[in-house]
Amino acid sequence: MRRLAAASLAGTAIEFYDFFVYGTAAALVLGPLFFPTFSPLAGTLAAFGAFGVGFLARPLGSVLFGHLGDRRGRRPVLVVSLLLTGASTVAVGCVPTYGSIGVAAPVLLLVLRFLQGLGLGGEWGGAVLLTAEHAPAGRRALWSSFPQVGPAVGFVLANGVMLVLSAALSDADFARWGWRVPFWAAAVPAVAGLWLRTSVEESPRFLEIDDHARVPLLEVVRHHGRLVLLTAGALAVGYAVFYAVTTWSLAYATERLGVSRTVMLTCVMAAVVVKGALTPVMALLGDRYGRRPLCLVGCAACALWMFPLVALLATGEPLLMFLGILGALIAFITMFAVIAAYLPELYEARVRCTGASVGYNLGGVLGGALTPIVATALAERGGRVPWAVGAYLTGIALLSLVCFALLPETRPAPVPVVEPAAG
Repeated sequence: MRRLAAASLAGTAIEFYDFFVYGTAAALVLGPLFFPTFSPLAGTLAAFGAFGVGFLARPLGSVLFGHLGDRRGRRPVLVVSLLLTGASTVAVGCVPTYGSIGVAAPVLLLVLRFLQGLGLGGEWGGAVLLTAEHAPAGRRALWSSFPQVGPAVGFVLANGVMLVLSAALSDADFARWGWRVPFWAAAVPAVAGLWLRTSVEESPRFLEIDDHARVPLLEVVRHHGRLVLLTAGALAVGYAVFYAVTTWSLAYATERLGVSRTVMLTCVMAAVVVKGALTPVMALLGDRYGRRPLCLVGCAACALWMFPLVALLATGEPLLMFLGILGALIAFITMFAVIAAYLPELYEARVRCTGASVGYNLGGVLGGALTPIVATALAERGGRVPWAVGAYLTGIALLSLVCFALLPETRPAPVPVVEPAAG
């Protein structure tokens, strides 16, 4: 289990590093470089639009890699998805800007962002299922939470590299070549991740399946369509909150409030570190008290915290911004620490890779693809405190709360202890 957990964590960290580094670059620098004919606001919106393309590709990736995972095994998904995401990320760092090749630059950016999303759409299902299906039932949430730590590690790595470059380089050098370095650097951990993942064993639960689904997606749509929609709606709030505080807040604080890139990246990174450390703790609570109760508590906390979040961000004070972001991420991880155990348990094994992956990534489209764009537009039209952003995020949280309430509990029943007969 330790080796599997390490391989899953390392892989998700690498792939989410690839995904996040684009989001950070979009918030800080890509608008003027690839959409220079737009106004500053329109350029940021266009860069976030390309960010959203990655989310739109994720459900397609979950279908393609889910089919592979349900037909051929979870292990091949880990290798192919990592190759695709890593190669497309390195390629982003090589794309010439609009000033060099004109409109072909944003087109190439969109294509590579689509390929990133395609790979990431398959990554989560393969990594989580391989860990969950090896784990003992009583500790499934705990072991499955390690792939969920990967996004925090990937985010800190991506933003750490951006932070160092932003602090060490002038604005001109950062815009000229510095932003490319984190994309090129993705090659090194990708190679290391491939080496780790080729050493893991196939899921025992997959090997037990005698009758593999011929077309897993059709079975999921036919027999689990309502479940997919409910899980997508339930997970939407997690994506919305996470990308609001890790992507939109960067653009809002640096462009509207005049907060330096270094300060804002530090605030967000510190909060993400705490979130990552709390993930196994919340997962243990999920093993003890159930998956659904923690999801309901975390979702309700998100609904209650969104207005305080935007109020604290609007102060422009680093400590208060950090507290706002930290509160949002603690509410987020209360839900998402147990999702890696919860979603696989909701689906039967023969279509589990497709069902869990499609539900998870559709939630990303609903909550993550549009949030930076909508939040940027709403903040621009409001005053100094973007209350409309808080209302938008609260609305998504309430929708997700209803969806979680309609889902069943899945925590395995504890094995009863049989007392020895007297005498």
